[in-house]
Amino acid sequence: MPEQSNDYRVVVFGAAGVGKSSLVLRFVRGTFRETYIPTIEDTYRQVINCDKSICTLQITDTTGSHQFPAMQRLSISKGHAFILVYSVTNRQSMEDLHPIFDQICQIKGDIQKIPIMLVGNKSDDTQRELEASEGQALASKWKCAFMETSAKMNYNVQELFQELLNLEQRRTISLQVDGKKSKQQKKKDKLQGKCSVM
Repeated sequence: MPEQSNDYRVVVFGAAGVGKSSLVLRFVRGTFRETYIPTIEDTYRQVINCDKSICTLQITDTTGSHQFPAMQRLSISKGHAFILVYSVTNRQSMEDLHPIFDQICQIKGDIQKIPIMLVGNKSDDTQRELEASEGQALASKWKCAFMETSAKMNYNVQELFQELLNLEQRRTISLQVDGKKSKQQKKKDKLQGKCSVM
């Protein structure tokens, strides 16, 4: 398949069962399923605004297992932006992100220009093993943005993808397609260029 320049590729990484697919499906389709079905690799497309023209947001939902290192390397090399998901109910799932982050650094080189979001999912769950401050600390160490989400409660899902697009400095990208900007988007446009950690 030829490389399409109007595709903006976001790759979602994280351990098995942290809710990567749930976040993506909640964002793309507005649905949530209770049952866990392991993912090998799925790609979803969403039409978005990119440099005042329409382009495709291509979201790659990767496998949570480490069985496919070649696929992982390919996803990183083709990706424009990355979402690193852990579950706030599972400390090990945060540890599992370290080698993935290291690999992104190794393949992409200077990651200061690459949008990366560290995401603590399942924030609605009362069985927490990780506090938001721990996610924030890791994000500060990695110099990336941080957000807690709940795919189940649809908390911060839309915001996660919009924030990731706001981090893209080389082009202007927005989830708004109809040309109308939300109040929040207008406010963010004013703040463009100023970095804020959530």
